Amino acid sequence: MSQALRRDLQIIADWIQPGSRVLDLGCGEGELLSYLQKEKQVQGYGIEVDDERVAAALRRGIPVIQQDLDSGLRQFASGSVDTVVLSLTLQAVYYPRDLLLEMLRVGREGIVTFPNMGHWRARWQFGVKGRMPMTDVLPHSWYDTPNIHLCTIRDFDALCRDNRIEVRERVVLDDRRRSTQSNRIWPNLLGEVALYRCTRAD
Repeated sequence: MSQALRRDLQIIADWIQPGSRVLDLGCGEGELLSYLQKEKQVQGYGIEVDDERVAAALRRGIPVIQQDLDSGLRQFASGSVDTVVLSLTLQAVYYPRDLLLEMLRVGREGIVTFPNMGHWRARWQFGVKGRMPMTDVLPHSWYDTPNIHLCTIRDFDALCRDNRIEVRERVVLDDRRRSTQSNRIWPNLLGEVALYRCTRAD
């Protein structure tokens, strides 16, 4: 029986080819890699900084390197994996552009997901209430949040254009984790989580 994945993680899993090599940055407890190993026979590795999450991933049989992503991916050769995944972690690193470019050096393609600060609920909390937004995917108060580089879907699109990154696929999920016609038409307003499948344009 297949294990159930969170909706955004299932979309990532669907984008990954069976038998491929996957590097999951900020892999947490290894939920995605565990699924991919069982269902798609991938050769997967994780990077995670948190002690307890590393231990949980190891208990699942996931090979994990304990490392802060801000130290880069220098230990990985160019093109050494097929796909590099960065799920809901981009906003928590000091140098997101550099990490994204490193992902696309190490892997033939990268999958990036992030909370969209352009979502209407975040805009309402900031514009009307005058408070830093808190949502399902941004549950922390401003003073204890791990997130330091929040962005909108339009911001990320501009980052890709400016750095010759080709977007192969994009899925935007609303606050109920649905991909609907409305959030496909107005992704920056109605999308709470954005998922991108990218490669280097050159």
